[in-house]
Amino acid sequence: MASNKSSIDQELIRALAALLKETDLTEIEVEQEDLRIRVARTAAVVNVAAPSAPAPVVEVAAPAEAKPADPAKHPGMLPSPMVGTAYFAPAPGSKPFVVIGDSVKAGQTVMIVEAMKTMNQIAAPRAGKVTAILVDDGQPVEYGEPLMIIE
Repeated sequence: MASNKSSIDQELIRALAALLKETDLTEIEVEQEDLRIRVARTAAVVNVAAPSAPAPVVEVAAPAEAKPADPAKHPGMLPSPMVGTAYFAPAPGSKPFVVIGDSVKAGQTVMIVEAMKTMNQIAAPRAGKVTAILVDDGQPVEYGEPLMIIE
């Protein structure tokens, strides 16, 4: 892909930046065919690159109030109780247990962590609203890794 700025999908960059702000994540990366876009709030840089070409850099101004909080220190952080693979739904193609914005009750299943071919239901430790999901569906997770924020 040429390093021409007009060939960059500005709407995709705006949507990714809005997703960062909405989910309180610090960075997100999307890759489609020969295009890779990474948006990071801390560095305020978006890299767009073809695999064989050097990455041109497009500066994106981050909002002044965008101070990414450490999710591990958030009082509503739900940590992974084990090493495994996180899943958002009870089966592939099924409706996820929760999505950002859902209200949950204490003890309600919010995701599954598979460990050693055993599906372990992860329950909300408290009632509240899901404000961030910090892992991807099917992503490997470590013990203690922040999975989501429930406020």
